[in-house]
Amino acid sequence: MKNLKKLGAIALLAVMVFCFAGCVTSKQPVERTEINVLALKGPTGVGIVNLMEKSAQDTSVNKYNFEVLASPEEAVGKIVKKEADIAAVATNLASTLYKKTEKGVTLLAVNTLGVLSILENGETVSDISDLKGKEIYSTGKGANPEYILRYVLSENSINPDKDVTLNFVQTNDELVSLMASGKAKVAMVAEPAATTVMTKIKTVRRVLNMTDEWGKIEDSGSLMMGCVIVRNEFLNENKEAVNKFLKEYKESILATESNIDETAALCEKYGIIPAQTIAKKAIPECNVVYIDKTEMKQQLSGYLKVLYAANPSSVGGELPDDNFYYIPQ
Repeated sequence: MKNLKKLGAIALLAVMVFCFAGCVTSKQPVERTEINVLALKGPTGVGIVNLMEKSAQDTSVNKYNFEVLASPEEAVGKIVKKEADIAAVATNLASTLYKKTEKGVTLLAVNTLGVLSILENGETVSDISDLKGKEIYSTGKGANPEYILRYVLSENSINPDKDVTLNFVQTNDELVSLMASGKAKVAMVAEPAATTVMTKIKTVRRVLNMTDEWGKIEDSGSLMMGCVIVRNEFLNENKEAVNKFLKEYKESILATESNIDETAALCEKYGIIPAQTIAKKAIPECNVVYIDKTEMKQQLSGYLKVLYAANPSSVGGELPDDNFYYIPQ
């Protein structure tokens, strides 16, 4: 009898230990995948600020290390050196990088459509034909802005090498300064710099929307200027974490659309747009979107074909194959 009681006590103790261990285990935090993400100042960075804030509050599903850069070229270097896992870059640059890395990156989603406008400090331009003979300043040499500008001019019977003078500068800040000083009378400017210029200089006006001008000559789809890419090595080892990132990223972009005031404040906080007041005015013009999977492939492949036909080097010398596009099964 004593032995039975002893065995019963041992069994009860074992059950209690098991239950206690189970309770302790259930309260242990789930291990999160660490992802190094590069965001860009300007339109392509606007959609991610809500996720940056979520990460800062330690409520994101993955653990993110964000770095904000001034130019896509910086992002390319960090991707190539494996210092970053996911990065925002220009769409044509993503195609070029796909070739450069021997198919070492995959395009996850398009995040920005057309954001370019022709601004004039004056009253001489009202139509695309009025650009003939003008000196046009812009950023984006060797990237989407240059190829878009050249294509639109050419399709409107304006030779970009003979009928106009194209002056490319390194940064949007430099472009703003040139317009403020009066040296640049006509410029193609991306958001939010375009809003910044018009806010600072009341005589500067938006005369042409390049998305509209593109649409007049090309029916292959919208301008698709910004995207997010991932290193394939990281993707292959962390597919579930990448899918979680895309879910959180989409939610961040939707929050951008539904709460402009808070997004504008976060844009200033994280250095995406210098001032909240400018951000609030610029965000509606930034064409922030989330397009992925088959729709992304259909629309972006059409856009890249136009760039390739105009200048093969604009997309890396050849069009990317189907493996470039992330379409999870």
